[in-house]
Amino acid sequence: MQFSKINKSSNSVASSAFILATSLLASRILGLVRDRIFASRFGAGIELDVYFAGFRIPDLVYSVIIGGAVSSAFIPVFISHFTRNKKEAWDLARAFLYVVSVGIILVCGVMYFFMPSIMNLVVPGFSPEYKVLAVAMSRIMLLSPLFLSISAVFSGVLHSFRKFFVYSLAPIFYNIGIIVGALFFTPRMGIFGLAWGVALGAFLHLLVQVPASMGAGFSLGWPRKIFSKGFRRIMSLMLPRAFGLGANQVNLWVITAIASTLSVGSLTIFNLANHLQYLPIGIIGISFATAVFPSLSQALSDKKYKEYLRELSRTLRTVFYLVVPLSVLLFILRAQIVRIVLGTGQFGWEATQLTAASLGAFTLGIVSYALMPVLARAFYAQENTKTPVIANMIGIAVNIFLSFLLIYVIFPQEGILKFIGGVLKINNLPSISTIGLPIAFSLSGIVAFALLIGLFLREERNRIISKELHHAFWRILLVSVASGFVAWFMLQIFVLFSSTNTFIAIFLQALFAGGVALAVYFILSYLFKFEEFFILHSFVRRVFPLREAPIVTPDDTSGEI
Repeated sequence: MQFSKINKSSNSVASSAFILATSLLASRILGLVRDRIFASRFGAGIELDVYFAGFRIPDLVYSVIIGGAVSSAFIPVFISHFTRNKKEAWDLARAFLYVVSVGIILVCGVMYFFMPSIMNLVVPGFSPEYKVLAVAMSRIMLLSPLFLSISAVFSGVLHSFRKFFVYSLAPIFYNIGIIVGALFFTPRMGIFGLAWGVALGAFLHLLVQVPASMGAGFSLGWPRKIFSKGFRRIMSLMLPRAFGLGANQVNLWVITAIASTLSVGSLTIFNLANHLQYLPIGIIGISFATAVFPSLSQALSDKKYKEYLRELSRTLRTVFYLVVPLSVLLFILRAQIVRIVLGTGQFGWEATQLTAASLGAFTLGIVSYALMPVLARAFYAQENTKTPVIANMIGIAVNIFLSFLLIYVIFPQEGILKFIGGVLKINNLPSISTIGLPIAFSLSGIVAFALLIGLFLREERNRIISKELHHAFWRILLVSVASGFVAWFMLQIFVLFSSTNTFIAIFLQALFAGGVALAVYFILSYLFKFEEFFILHSFVRRVFPLREAPIVTPDDTSGEI
């Protein structure tokens, strides 16, 4: 395949979302393979608890310094400059790259030296021995935010030009690096192999995007002016977003700290269940949000507000249409999914039960967390980064409050623990407290999304889409619940004809129940004439035409790629 072909721009939100969703699906499958390897080799034990704790500081550094700058600040400013003056836009990109590089090196250096003190706050429940191990792991993984921050600038360039194919390969290579660490580094280095795998993955994330960015026009020459008006604009847009992401990291920090005081493996169970529930969020919510953002920014830049609202409404409804049935199926099939993905090697039955219960709790908030990235980018396109931050911070405050309330006030009640243990058939009652963390996380996401959509629709000119959103909500929800009942019934039917004691049997059971339920969902969508179904259907027909496509001559550029 020629580089010019894979480096083409995507011309529609649907095609962009398809590219991103496909690559994210591949990345998430690799992520599941990664988690299965983790579970098999280490189980839900202290080693993975240490790994996830050590990961927290590098993740904080990347998220606060650069994580939200590209999506909320760099892309709209870069697109605006490129429309007026291409040389000025490339100068801005180079200046941003160099400042980010220097800034992240300085921050990582400071974090390296103060890591022991910081780790005492991250995992107060760990023994001194495991705190020292977490510090060593975290110091190695500080290479990750360094590579990822530089990579994010190249991602922003590719994103701005809608060159989503190469852009979407980066997370795949990131997971490949971590898998290499788990398979080939850990036999020689032990748990430290996972840390070096993270560093390798981050380097591959950067490496795969450099050629395509250079092909788009980026060069490494020294910018004529670093602190230009455009650069200052990026910084001003970054600050609220960085503040919000910092608060989000504090949220994860608090969750990690609470989990460190619970039974061994609690932090691992939370993270593994979180990775599973993030599948529909990442594959659908993030893909559509990433794909629609340039279109929203361009519509506002061209002063076409109705087109902006129309694109936003279609995207929100399509994400809702796809995510709701998947979240229902994740709840119904939670035990089967955990057994398929994680039930191997050192990952015991009790850990499987707790992870499945945590996944069930997470499903309550999946729809909210999938829609928020789309809605947030509607604000970012208006160069408004403050409103999403406010909604996010209120959600974080709710999560922290509920986490403490559930873990330290409600769950310690013996009667409540016995009741939950009886329902979940778990004998180790202290371990059940872990489920309080995903419950709080889900409820806080619902609060944050409700606030964000309320603030958006508060503006009178935005209310024209409220009716169609409200109508889509109820009909999609009702059909999804009906499909969920079908999935549950199919599980019971399958058990009558086959055992569920082997991996293949469990996989076939989940495939049978989920497949029939989704078929019912799409059939009902067709019968009730859901607009979202026909949007999806027309897109699938464009991507996978049933008839032979016409031959396109070099002069014919009218067709959509």
